[in-house]
Amino acid sequence: MLILIVYFVFYTVVGKSMDYTKFEKATIIGARALQLAYGAPPLMKVPENITEPIDLAALEFDEGVIPIVVVRKPLA
Repeated sequence: MLILIVYFVFYTVVGKSMDYTKFEKATIIGARALQLAYGAPPLMKVPENITEPIDLAALEFDEGVIPIVVVRKPLA
């Protein structure tokens, strides 16, 4: 399984729970939608009403099954 690591440089306190910013969320969903568009297998059962990769990526994000990690730079 391919794990894509998306690096962001945000100043946050190390050890906080992983709450994504709207920019991180958009980047994660966009990267996963691109993978799906190029033929990557879905990580969950696809509902019948989902036809677009971006919709499936958003659903996978909401379910928490996307294997993409955000690494933030800690405060100095």
